[in-house]
Amino acid sequence: MPSEFKCPPTESLVVTATDRSLELVNTAAQAAADKLAHDIIAYDVSDVLSITDAFLLASAPNDRQVKSIVDEIEERLLKELGAKPVRREGDREARWVLLDYVDIVVHVQHSEERVFYALERLWKDCPELELPDDAKATRGKAEEHAKLQAAEEAAELGGEWR
Repeated sequence: MPSEFKCPPTESLVVTATDRSLELVNTAAQAAADKLAHDIIAYDVSDVLSITDAFLLASAPNDRQVKSIVDEIEERLLKELGAKPVRREGDREARWVLLDYVDIVVHVQHSEERVFYALERLWKDCPELELPDDAKATRGKAEEHAKLQAAEEAAELGGEWR
């Protein structure tokens, strides 16, 4: 991990994100949870990055759901907080969509990209932000979904071989 992205250990529990950033993160996290996003987590990166205060990460098992989550986050932040993203990237493929609100950056990834890029490893030394209960309840959902999918595929293969 590049040292410039590492939060200092002495400050790892200190949240320095602004109240506005925390409000945006919580609203976006709730919107993602309402659209059944998996493994929602947020980090305060304000001590290591000057361009934003927080990263919100969420994932979904398919491209269509990634797009649905992104649309809901955008709609909710605009409607409830008057916030519009200054940049939206990755929309065409809907595998990893980034919404940049300046104060926060939202990453909604397809589950495969989430595992491959493992952004949590990069930001794990930064303070984790408290999220709404619905968002916290999504932790581990990607793993559950992958196991269910594997079991269904194994059952289908087993049926073909009989």
